[in-house]
Amino acid sequence: MRVETLGEGDPEVAVVGGIHGDEPCGSAAVEAVVEADPDVARPVKLIVANEEALKRGRRYVEEDLNRAFPGSPDADTHEGRLAHDLLTEIRGCEILSLHSTRSYAAPFALVDEMDGHARSICPYLSVEAVVETSQYSEGRLIAYPDVIELECGLQRSAVAAENARALVREFLVATGVLPGDAEPPRQHPLSVFCLDQRIPKQAADSYEVFVENFERVAEGEQFAAADG
Repeated sequence: MRVETLGEGDPEVAVVGGIHGDEPCGSAAVEAVVEADPDVARPVKLIVANEEALKRGRRYVEEDLNRAFPGSPDADTHEGRLAHDLLTEIRGCEILSLHSTRSYAAPFALVDEMDGHARSICPYLSVEAVVETSQYSEGRLIAYPDVIELECGLQRSAVAAENARALVREFLVATGVLPGDAEPPRQHPLSVFCLDQRIPKQAADSYEVFVENFERVAEGEQFAAADG
């Protein structure tokens, strides 16, 4: 895990990329801020989490880091130990966690619940919608207070990397780390969806999605396929 700090004092804001090694947009966005080394009004931690998985270009080394929290220093797996170390590093911070997806190009946010913190930040991010995952957050970083997870676009795409950089800047402005006027990037209320049922996802080499996120699917309509 790589941790860089900008500014003086104890950071109360953190940006985390590289939770998954096959989602490089987040680590690239973190590294871009580190390289730019901007003047900050509040100190911030910039973290590349699973460096070993990123090096291998794989989602994880031994288990999914975003299902391994809280972890333990004595865990049997690389990610189990890393989960503990990461939580220790970001304790007490407002946290942005950067991801990408195989199925949807537009950025969207995930939160455990749309609480006061989420309401104070999410409207200022260029996301299509927010998804509450409270029933299904176990083992994930967003199960912890003041965490916003962003899906920045399609996995390994240049657009996802560009989106991640823009979203990090918006988050840092919204949290007062960077100067600027935080203004909602839309002229309409931000849509919020609640995840209330998990759809089983069988193991497969490839997946296809036939519908758009956040659009109603008619009963009986096929919305996805695994291995054709």
